[in-house]
Amino acid sequence: MTTNRPRWPAVVVVASFVVAQPALAFTGQELSRKAKIGLPAARSIALKAHPGKITDEELERERGGSGLRYSFDIRNGSVTQEVGVDAATGRVLENKAEGPNPD
Repeated sequence: MTTNRPRWPAVVVVASFVVAQPALAFTGQELSRKAKIGLPAARSIALKAHPGKITDEELERERGGSGLRYSFDIRNGSVTQEVGVDAATGRVLENKAEGPNPD
């Protein structure tokens, strides 16, 4: 005998799982489909260029390289370094101290 009871518990569990997923932790997530290098790989490349703690990250369109880059602010001691990684090639495009007017 089969019953026609609604399967609400399964729907609630699935809906809860979808809602509980964290949003991407960087600005520019709408561009991420166009990036050939993923965020974890770009983070690793940036931290090799300038070790420290990433305090800000974004994916943005910017001149130079492929035109799409990850930009990381990396703090090491009292210095914050801005490191740009090309989202198509993984090449470091920028590695300089953050200026007095950060983005």
